[in-house]
Amino acid sequence: MNECYYDKRMDFFYNKTNTDTVDEWTGPKLIVVLCFGTFFCLFIFISNSLVIAAVVKNKRFHFPFYYLLANLAAADFFAGIAYVFLMFNTGPVSKTLTVNRWFLRQGLLDTSLTASLVNLLVIAVERHMSIMRMKIHSNLTKKRVTFLIISIWAIAIFMGAVPTLGWNCLCDITACSSLAPIYSRSYLVFWSILNLVVFFIMVVVYIRIYMYVQRKTNVLSSHTSGSISRRRTPVKLMKTVMTLLGAFVVCWTPGLVVLLLDGLNCTYCGIQNVKRWFLLLALLNSVMNPIIYSYKDDEMWGTMKRMICCSSEDKSQDRRSSRIPSTVLCRSTDTSGHYIEDGIIQGTICGKGDLGDKGNS
Repeated sequence: MNECYYDKRMDFFYNKTNTDTVDEWTGPKLIVVLCFGTFFCLFIFISNSLVIAAVVKNKRFHFPFYYLLANLAAADFFAGIAYVFLMFNTGPVSKTLTVNRWFLRQGLLDTSLTASLVNLLVIAVERHMSIMRMKIHSNLTKKRVTFLIISIWAIAIFMGAVPTLGWNCLCDITACSSLAPIYSRSYLVFWSILNLVVFFIMVVVYIRIYMYVQRKTNVLSSHTSGSISRRRTPVKLMKTVMTLLGAFVVCWTPGLVVLLLDGLNCTYCGIQNVKRWFLLLALLNSVMNPIIYSYKDDEMWGTMKRMICCSSEDKSQDRRSSRIPSTVLCRSTDTSGHYIEDGIIQGTICGKGDLGDKGNS
């Protein structure tokens, strides 16, 4: 029966796996990493808080897609917390950590990755439900969206806790990996392949939805003379989501490939030399997302800018600005029930349509 080492400190496991944590985390390199990490984390906290506040404040964003987008921002905010914890528990400090504290450090990172990944997967399902029915927004109720968000975090927390629950090498030192000295190599292979496969599936699904939307919109617009803003709305939504997915895949794939190579026990791949920079690349993803939100959506950027500037606008100005069509929404009322064909056939812009509705009522 194998002996278990639950009471050992991390220096025992680092020495067993011949992992050096001192030389690469001292001097100028350590200062550069900490400076970039601190700046990025501050930006992550501030920008993602603004995104969440914008969704709460602006009634135009009270739709399932934007609730899920706010949850993705919450996952990025959580990633910032995970990176702050990592900065204070890495380098030479790593060897002084207890097993439980090291599990917590890595579990926070795994949870943040899973939360972002599952959230993007749920957004893909929501987009599929709405686009395939030719609607701008799905008919998901707030209760269902709340249930989905709770489920996302439940899955994320569970996946982050899997090594702590038993899939580790504390009782089998020979199975320990190099990058994660108390993670089993078999777990790293499973974790990496699972995420890479989900990446591939989501890319295929999003490309299929985007091509369908573009084809359908082009066919309909060639026979009608409806609002250009209305016609472009579903395409802009998909461009935003695909940009988010693209950034996520680009930032996380190199790190996952390195973990896979470590799980396969590739001793000549030089993974120890690149792990630090790939971790910063993964951190960069949480920095990029708020920039993508604001760049792709004028309404989001306008709301965030008003909150940053703390400008107090009078009610008449708010009412006047609320009638300007958003790049993503065309009505401040129940847009989810309006079909894309209806918006294309309709010859007036959304603001005039709202006035017409009020006149009819």
